[in-house]
Amino acid sequence: MPRLTPLAALTAALLLTAACGKGSDLPASATYGPDVTLAAPEKGGPIPTLNPAKAVGWPAGGAPTAPAGFTVTRFAEGLAHPRWMYLLPNGDVLVVETNSPPRQKKGLTDFIAGLMMKRAGAAVPSANRITLLRDADGDGKPELRTEFLKGLNSPFGVALIGETLYVANTDGLLAFPYAAGATAIAAPGVGIIDLPAGTPNNHWARNLLASPDGSKLYIAVGSNSNIAEGGMEKEAGRAVILELTLATKAVRVFATGLRNPNGLAWEPVTGALWTTVNERDMLGDDLAPDYMTSVKDGGHYGWPWSYFGQNVDFRVLPERPDMVAKAIRPDYALGAHTASLGLAFQTAPAPGWETFAGGAFIGQHGSWNRKPVSGYKVVFVPFTGGKPSGAAQDFLTGFLDSRGQALGRPVGVVVDSRGALLVADDVGNIVWRVSPSK
Repeated sequence: MPRLTPLAALTAALLLTAACGKGSDLPASATYGPDVTLAAPEKGGPIPTLNPAKAVGWPAGGAPTAPAGFTVTRFAEGLAHPRWMYLLPNGDVLVVETNSPPRQKKGLTDFIAGLMMKRAGAAVPSANRITLLRDADGDGKPELRTEFLKGLNSPFGVALIGETLYVANTDGLLAFPYAAGATAIAAPGVGIIDLPAGTPNNHWARNLLASPDGSKLYIAVGSNSNIAEGGMEKEAGRAVILELTLATKAVRVFATGLRNPNGLAWEPVTGALWTTVNERDMLGDDLAPDYMTSVKDGGHYGWPWSYFGQNVDFRVLPERPDMVAKAIRPDYALGAHTASLGLAFQTAPAPGWETFAGGAFIGQHGSWNRKPVSGYKVVFVPFTGGKPSGAAQDFLTGFLDSRGQALGRPVGVVVDSRGALLVADDVGNIVWRVSPSK
């Protein structure tokens, strides 16, 4: 920890105890939906509300709450910061146990950020591991758990194409040989391409999605800053979704202006690429909303010059009206500062899931700069004809206790081979399984 002057220490203490910021003027629900009315940006200064829910973990026997008719069980626990998951064709579940690389600690801002992450349960070292869970008999309890891959570097996205398993480390894409039914991979990974990871490497997670024909990979790369305050030269290759053609290793930028894209999925009706995006901070407790959107080839989504379409961010200089004019308004707002990360469509609902057919589940990790907090739940958005068709519905809640402390924080979501929803909880160190009650 850096040595702080008495004034700096006092400043940090005041920030933490006062939970800076005036708080929200709107209910969280007002910042969801396709036609959301945006709040006016605040111009009072660079210090945002600092209000992460204190991470305390689950009590024995505790669990989040699902809608009536559904049961929540602990599919796996005792994991090390599980954030993402991937379903293999045989039904095995890969759990990515990961966190950011070690962060710089140069001054007061970094010191306060470290305190916020520690309070939120996000300061643990990365396990750099992928664990395999196998529930062959379908009873909702994996009978096999193995260390599938280790020695990675802040891994996140996983994609299997044929007999090759691709893993996205924070700084590059690796390829591993995979045989159906394998419970571990010992062979070293082969580097395919490097990915941007320069200091301080904010928004470190790199997600992957294979094209339906297996010829391409789509790679989500978040920005290195909030609004390019360090200069656009430090944002080269960031705030984008990349398209990698595997046969030639040719990489092109598929879409730009996406501050921190995370979830990637193919919408089942139209086949369009969809993503969840974490939007910018320090414009106020009600601004700007995170969102999910279909992603157009060549599309620009505003960052850093504008947000939620063509709403100009007055802080970003020099102005770029040409880029603002290109900015595409996202399809659906997911709430201000909810940290919407996970994305999974219910493509083949099992009995009991019929009312959720075709819709999207979104894992909301939860806010650190809104008062009251937002997110800390899994929501469901219904779709009709390939587009959102209704209000977001709370699906898995109860991650906050009566004192507003975080028992868990949901991140990745995936529909397993039997139609159940799995949810990675990186504070509870649990993968939850939600299925229709018998």
